[in-house]
Amino acid sequence: MSNIKLFEEKNVRSIWNEQEQKWYFSITDIIFILTESVDPLAYWRKLKQRLKADGNETVTNCHGLKMLATDGKMRMTDVADTEQLLRLIQSIPSPKAEPFKQWLAQVGSERIAEIENPELAQARIRATYKAKGYSDEWIEKRIRGILVRDELTKEWSQRGVKEWKEYAILTAEISKATFGIVPSDYKKLKGLTKVNENLRDHMTDLELIFTMLGEASTTEIAKNKDAIGFAENQKAAKAGGSVAGNARKELEKKSGKKIVSKENFKALTSTPKKNLE
Repeated sequence: MSNIKLFEEKNVRSIWNEQEQKWYFSITDIIFILTESVDPLAYWRKLKQRLKADGNETVTNCHGLKMLATDGKMRMTDVADTEQLLRLIQSIPSPKAEPFKQWLAQVGSERIAEIENPELAQARIRATYKAKGYSDEWIEKRIRGILVRDELTKEWSQRGVKEWKEYAILTAEISKATFGIVPSDYKKLKGLTKVNENLRDHMTDLELIFTMLGEASTTEIAKNKDAIGFAENQKAAKAGGSVAGNARKELEKKSGKKIVSKENFKALTSTPKKNLE
């Protein structure tokens, strides 16, 4: 499972390993935070050479995992677990070393607690969105949407769909059938240019509702049709998206207003009193 944590509003790409019950973090992201180097990858190469020369194999024997890069592609990235990172931090002179270690400990303890009690994860998400200025009504829809999405990806995983690329293709099929537009074009419509800008965090209430309907319908159809493999689940995705798409068109016809909107959270933050509706 992939996730992106934040340390002082800077991204740290991370992956939770269910079997090992531990986090793996992108080393170059952490080096950038600690050093603000213009080339954290080059910094890491030189640091590895020095550590190897000193015989520090614990830090340099790191895993390589595919993570989402700034160009939007999945690329191999050196990662380290919490123990390796704590050793690595000792090797990097930085005033941020101590607060980073505290953040690292907090991330690990929070994840373990959230596995035991999923309601804690929802509380954390609510607090994060609330701090960013979202309305309570929007937050509840967003959280519900996250749960619906989790159910869909679990279903895909059990039905032989491969993660990353195939998930993205199926998601695009649902979006196209629901809204008549794929996520990449949807982001452009909303003026979202950064890779780490989440489209759903910039959706209006109705956009979130129809996204949920498309994905919940896809889950139900995949179950009832016993869809196995990518091809069968692609048919289920198109069918599930069409359920939401037909409902969207009917509402647009009755209300006289388009659901797909250029509105985004950037507009909301520039005018704090405005709510996405």
